Amino acid sequence: MKFINMILVLALALFSITAFSQAVNINTASVKELEALKGIGPAKAAAIVNYREENGPFESVDDLVKVPGIKDKSLDKLLADNKDMLTVGKPEAAEAPVSSPAPAMPSASKTPEVPKAPEMPKTPEVPKVPVESPKQ
Repeated sequence: MKFINMILVLALALFSITAFSQAVNINTASVKELEALKGIGPAKAAAIVNYREENGPFESVDDLVKVPGIKDKSLDKLLADNKDMLTVGKPEAAEAPVSSPAPAMPSASKTPEVPKAPEMPKTPEVPKVPVESPKQ
């Protein structure tokens, strides 16, 4: 039983390490994603997102010094603490390949009208038999 618990603990530890070791794109990251990095608190994360929204995407990680509150030394420490964790890519909208609009769906044909049932022929009138009055 202890062996199984040990394996589960190790598997969980390895999973958590790989889950948190993904690079963060500063052009698409949310405030919460930026806060997860070492050395970036809520204020810096919000400042990065606000700067990006007002001035457009960053061209390099070094452009973070343009964000109010981030100086050269703090950027160096941030990069050292989060080695290879910060990336600069194009925003998600720009990453999507530009393609022509999807072809129009063919119009659905109209449902054919249900044919009317033919009229039943009228039953011919039975000729009246002349009634003769009884002879007296």
